[in-house]
Amino acid sequence: MTVDLVRRFRGLRVLVIGDAMLDSYLEGTASRLCREGPVPVVRKTGEHCVPGGAANTAANLRALEAEVFFLSIVGRDTAGTRLRSALLEQGVDDRWIVENESANTLHKLRIQADGQYVVRFDEDAHYHSKEIQGQLLAKLEETFIRCDLVVVSDYGYGSVSDELIEQIKLLCSLHPCPLLVDAKNLYRFRNVGATVVTPNYLEARLLVEHGRIAEPSVSEIELDLSEVEHVGRRLLAMIDAEHAAITLAGDGVFLMNRQGITQHISTHPIIKANDVGAGDSFAAAMALALAAGGSIEESAQIAVDAASIAITKRWTAVVNYQELLQKVSLRDNARLSPTFFTEACSPESISRLTEQLGEERLRGKTIVFTNGVFDILHAGHVQFLRQAKELGDVLIVGVNSDRSTQRLKGKRRPINSERDRLALVAALDPVDHVVLFDEDTPIELIRALHPDIHAKGGDYTDEFLPEAESVREVGGRVVILPLAGSLSTTSVIKRIISLAFEERIEIK
Repeated sequence: MTVDLVRRFRGLRVLVIGDAMLDSYLEGTASRLCREGPVPVVRKTGEHCVPGGAANTAANLRALEAEVFFLSIVGRDTAGTRLRSALLEQGVDDRWIVENESANTLHKLRIQADGQYVVRFDEDAHYHSKEIQGQLLAKLEETFIRCDLVVVSDYGYGSVSDELIEQIKLLCSLHPCPLLVDAKNLYRFRNVGATVVTPNYLEARLLVEHGRIAEPSVSEIELDLSEVEHVGRRLLAMIDAEHAAITLAGDGVFLMNRQGITQHISTHPIIKANDVGAGDSFAAAMALALAAGGSIEESAQIAVDAASIAITKRWTAVVNYQELLQKVSLRDNARLSPTFFTEACSPESISRLTEQLGEERLRGKTIVFTNGVFDILHAGHVQFLRQAKELGDVLIVGVNSDRSTQRLKGKRRPINSERDRLALVAALDPVDHVVLFDEDTPIELIRALHPDIHAKGGDYTDEFLPEAESVREVGGRVVILPLAGSLSTTSVIKRIISLAFEERIEIK
């Protein structure tokens, strides 16, 4: 169980290397424009200073109850003092940080009025001398052998030099351990032999297509999983890493290894998500899960869980051990429910289900099957499933996977992830079994399960129902049930959008 992996986070020793930043938030309220120019006058109500960049990765690792050795460079300035203080408040020891008196500490100052960004001021570091880099290399050699895993968080501001990368490669060859690299310019780490690299899709695509790093001004790229897979293959052809975990923001993460095996792990969309620091939470959780003995798939799922917690928080996010443990525990419990068959039509899940159905048939039970997306459950769904159950004794519900739903409903759907949709359908009293399927129609599922009755809602006829022939092939019959009322998922979504728009107008 993945919850056991999270429990093993405690006491793991992590070496974090990268660009430390101070993230400051000035919050206030604005009610008028400035006389000197067309800008709002913001009356200050609060100020918060938290670790950012690689320092936030270190803070996340410590919050997940690992022991952290943080290597970075800061300036001898006010921002550096505040950053050290913020790290100590998070429980991260600052003794391994090198101080450069001739450089500025990386500092991102965000000004917000009534929850909206007004402006962000960035203060970048200056050039780090050979002497400063030499001090960091010495600390690397001192700490490396004391750690169970290494996380590199390179934002490209100079803390991670070419010499440091070469030394990491050498030390990893002498003392093998999991190495996660999260870098704006992954090509610099092409020969380091990472366990996993974690670029976002934009970073990965620009690297393989143009050989350059992502700029903040580059617009978001439309997601196409087949194209993501193509980018992943090219990326691993360029970079010496065992795995690539390409993060897809609200669409989860796409995994690929050097053998070309891929997996898409989806996530639940969050309204008004704050993604500042979510990538650091993702990297921290994934690295710890790998070091705790998890597979890349288990580690990525735990990392997605951590990121999904992070995006619900204000400011630069830190996810703590208890929050992640609770999230993973809930998911594990859902997976263990006997009504769940969440591996999309895998031979193992279908075999288990058909075995159970065989026993039911021996008892004279009638098997009813139906299917759908079940994106936002409403009274119509519940009434339909009750009617379907009344047709027989055992009701199986096939639920379209996220990928299948996107093909059928468009790239903005589903609203709820496949795991959440499975959980909600399984929680309904009429439902006995829930199984996920990845095709556009349940034809193959019907051929495997041999239901006695296939229930369908709406104005279908046998002639226009794609799976009707497969139902007859297995000796079953199709029953068309009337839909209760005019309520539909699409109408619910439209109503939510309408209400959100009205609320926005009222706020303005």
